[in-house]
Amino acid sequence: MGRRLFGTDGVRGLAGDVVTADLALALGRAATQELRSDHAPRVLVIRDTRESGEMLEAALAAGIAAAGGTVLLGGVLPTPAAPLLLGRYGFDAAVVLSASHNPYEDNGIKFFGPDGFKLTDEVEAAIERRLEEPASAPATEIGRVRRLHGTLEDYLRELQTRFADLDLSGTNVLLDCANGATFRAAPEIFRRLGATVTVVADAPDGRNINDGCGSTHVAALAARVAEGGHDVGFAFDGDGDRVLAADRTGAVVDGDELLAVIALHLRDAGRLPGDGVAVTVMTNYGFHTAMAAAKIEVATTSVGDRYVLEALRERGWALGGEQSGHVIEMGFNATGDGIASALLVLEALAGSDLADRRGMEKLPQRLVNVPVPDRDAAMAAPALLDAAEREGRALEGRGRVLVRPSGTEQLVRVMVEAPTDDEADAVCDRLVAIVRAG
Repeated sequence: MGRRLFGTDGVRGLAGDVVTADLALALGRAATQELRSDHAPRVLVIRDTRESGEMLEAALAAGIAAAGGTVLLGGVLPTPAAPLLLGRYGFDAAVVLSASHNPYEDNGIKFFGPDGFKLTDEVEAAIERRLEEPASAPATEIGRVRRLHGTLEDYLRELQTRFADLDLSGTNVLLDCANGATFRAAPEIFRRLGATVTVVADAPDGRNINDGCGSTHVAALAARVAEGGHDVGFAFDGDGDRVLAADRTGAVVDGDELLAVIALHLRDAGRLPGDGVAVTVMTNYGFHTAMAAAKIEVATTSVGDRYVLEALRERGWALGGEQSGHVIEMGFNATGDGIASALLVLEALAGSDLADRRGMEKLPQRLVNVPVPDRDAAMAAPALLDAAEREGRALEGRGRVLVRPSGTEQLVRVMVEAPTDDEADAVCDRLVAIVRAG
């Protein structure tokens, strides 16, 4: 094909341009052919609230049916509902139509296998190869497309079962649903568990998903929490697989801090297999310090929740996450689940205040993206390699330096963590100047 469609989280791009109806139909057909074994696959399809979702849903369903699969349309649901419903119904695959935290103009197509995990690189490559095969199928093998009713209630039931012992009575919660896939599920489960709930960004119109709201604009939530006298606030992203928080003082609590609170809770409860947690290279140095003090092992991966998941599966661990708010807790779900993560944080707090959280001391962090003509050449420059090593040695045991190329743009990302803002700024400024000098 000359190019690889699948990225680290399915196929994603501008709807109608990169992610077209033709592509959705072709991928539906090819994936069904690849996953077919001794019976016609049953495939669940869910989506977020983007206006292009209906078009892609129809095209994808047509492709699956054309290859003999049975399509179950689950409607608008958070991404983490897909693996949970796969398990509940014994489906052969699930497809989520979403571009997560991206603006409404984008959309994406991501597949989950029967085990509830995202497809492997090998299976995705095999699906791409099948895109070149003929699209015809005998009329006797054409599948059906059906609505699957009650999917929201099924997802809520899974959450309610998992958190049956969590009593949120007396807890005043503000939720930002990003005008996305959590707009019904999140408020409902918090209310069922007894919380007093105020909701913002819960009126999707197809175009307002992630628009000045949600986990990519968490500062707005933080201000509202403090102004409204709420105990805590949670902001989800468009497809509901990540969450960030704000405490009652209006301080933003990122994924690293949430993960630290959860890790200590699960370890104390005897529910942290291997006494280990997996994170990415972007995770704050303060997290590593806190976990070392608690004698919890930390595995570090490349950026991306799929790499965190790979590390967990390799080690037999259950907990991992990213600074951006992805938290994977394999005891409940095989992917990041923003709503479950928020509830797990409240379970860990056991009625105490998030503002008084026990977890980690976050080091000041400075991150600068430096445009360059050639990121690979910039990264190989001796002056930068020497400076990064020198600055890293100077911060050893107190902080760290991370210089890495962007995976998608001609950028070099310079990140510095140090005990003080002034030192972080100074080290970062010196490294950025070397990158810019070429």
